[in-house]
Amino acid sequence: MHPRDQTIFALSSGRPPSAIALVRVSGPQAGEVVTVLAGRLPPPRMATRALLRDVGQRPIDDAVVFWFPGPASATGEDVAEFHIHGGRAVLSALFAALSAFADVRTAEPGEFTRRAFENGKLDLTEAEGLDDLIHADTDRQRHQALRQLKGLLGDRARDWRVRIIEASALIEAGIDFSDEGDVPAELIAPALAKVKALLSEIEDVLAGQGRSERLRDGLVVAIAGPPNVGKSTLMNQLARREVAIVSPHAGTTRDVIEVQLDLDGYPVTVIDTAGIRETDDPVEQEGVRRARARAADADLVLWLSDSPQAAIHHDGSAPIWKVRNKIDLGEAGRPLAEPGQASFQISASRGDGVPELINALVGFAQNYFGGSESGLIGRTRQRKLLEDVVAALRRCLAVVGQGEELAAEELRSAGHSLGRLLGRVDVEDILDVIFREFCVGK
Repeated sequence: MHPRDQTIFALSSGRPPSAIALVRVSGPQAGEVVTVLAGRLPPPRMATRALLRDVGQRPIDDAVVFWFPGPASATGEDVAEFHIHGGRAVLSALFAALSAFADVRTAEPGEFTRRAFENGKLDLTEAEGLDDLIHADTDRQRHQALRQLKGLLGDRARDWRVRIIEASALIEAGIDFSDEGDVPAELIAPALAKVKALLSEIEDVLAGQGRSERLRDGLVVAIAGPPNVGKSTLMNQLARREVAIVSPHAGTTRDVIEVQLDLDGYPVTVIDTAGIRETDDPVEQEGVRRARARAADADLVLWLSDSPQAAIHHDGSAPIWKVRNKIDLGEAGRPLAEPGQASFQISASRGDGVPELINALVGFAQNYFGGSESGLIGRTRQRKLLEDVVAALRRCLAVVGQGEELAAEELRSAGHSLGRLLGRVDVEDILDVIFREFCVGK
């Protein structure tokens, strides 16, 4: 039997022990499994209390059972849910009882969602939104993922694809009736009007999204600078806990330390790097090399120093904010900064100026992510495919004077890209990559 025809089961709730655990079963034998374990098949979509027994009639647990016959279920298949007590022994006994059935096996990561996708319960953008919702750490990530899960991008993409097909039909009809005088012109003119309107609409969507797809991974801010200027102290201030070792000795931080922050709903990864200086210590040299590389890849660099004349040694293209630390040890002076370069004065040990720095980071994140609050685009894959659609529509308008056949081919290419966005054509190569990122039980 093909693995997709087998019945699967998995724990769909949190790690045991817990008060209640939810075990989900999906597939053609789900009804038989419920009948044997619970003694009868419950009424559809009604909570039913039952004493679960294994195939040897040994009791497992007093549980609540739900029965969702397909196709009116989450996966489109017959689905059963067992709500049991969340002890490890109870789960182990139920899993053993489920495994005793022929062609019933544990689910792979994301297999429930993949079956829902394959059975038309959700498109690929909605599946990606579900994964993003599961992994959302901040409120803004949650909002964006929920928009994806509700199908807002998928609905727009389906509408765009229908309009492309309509324009393509007009152009191909013009090709078919090319020997009938003015018929081709009457068909091609409205087709081109549809293409122009569609092109403008998708371009507006792309332009208005900012870096919305980056909201999944978050903003990366690197704290860099020479040794012993308070980088680790500032890191602890931003994290509001002790995440980095603070020492008066230069070279204490020798590796890259990361902490995830939620700044007004924006996910921000702050990196504490080794002090950048010339050294003969091979371990510290490696720390400096890693610090330079990580700072070069950051979206923003906070260059920390205890002197307004400190030089900046940075190889990347990210914006640099000059932060003068230790103003509590002397008179605060105006930090020297290049034109257009932000500068701050703080005391990382006392917290002076840190709230202002955090507020500035929130403002930077707002500008960086742009339209992510109402963004339709949640992943780089989605943006790339929409850019492919725009490119194909532009080529269609450019070649229409050279032959309707060329224009029709470009419309087919645009429709194909939208099909890939929805996961309906030629996406087998990426499905495994997407669904294996899910947790088991989803």
